[in-house]
Amino acid sequence: MTDLASLSSLDDPVRRRLYEVVRERADPVGRDEAAAAAGVGRALAVYHLDKLVEAGLLTASYQRPPGRSGPGAGRPAKLYARSDREFAVSVPPRKYELAARLLVQVVEADPGGNSRSALLKAARRLGAELGGQFRSAVADRTGDAGRVGVADLDEALAGQGYEPRRGEDGVIRLRNCPFHQLAEHHRDVVCGMNLGLIEGILAGLGAEGLRPVLDPQPGHCCVAIVPLA
Repeated sequence: MTDLASLSSLDDPVRRRLYEVVRERADPVGRDEAAAAAGVGRALAVYHLDKLVEAGLLTASYQRPPGRSGPGAGRPAKLYARSDREFAVSVPPRKYELAARLLVQVVEADPGGNSRSALLKAARRLGAELGGQFRSAVADRTGDAGRVGVADLDEALAGQGYEPRRGEDGVIRLRNCPFHQLAEHHRDVVCGMNLGLIEGILAGLGAEGLRPVLDPQPGHCCVAIVPLA
């Protein structure tokens, strides 16, 4: 079971910490930066980073420092980034993605668009349920049944696998699409479903002053959440 072997490599606490350091960065990470962020020595970091590349969890590339080129520029630095590969382990084996692909194909084949409309409504409804459940959990934890805060919104989105990152302009971009492989082959349907789901989550949370929009960016989910003017 190749996926199980790859995932089991994260049992090592140092390796897992280095993986998290690289995963959380928007740009590729060098060895020195990764070692410093993880609080380990450079030699130990190099060993575990390369093991993560062997496991398929990270990818490696080489790049010279900015402004340096030509024969005297020195050796290119080795940089690490999260791999696009997906890993799944289930016992006994399950094929949920196959079922999802079949269902998406049915939606795409509906000439009247009724299936797509029903999918959007279902996504909003499910999102509202998820957002409402999270809001109730926050209220139980804090004793405050009012509006959720910024950190609560980020936590709710992260709980669904979106990996939100807030820019200086206030726009929340999602560094991961939980339906990435499906979106690669059925982008219109899946992006519309994503939009509906996030609309529902915001509504269920009672998060005001924000609006999800379709804004595809490389390496991100197709949905961004923008502040209302």
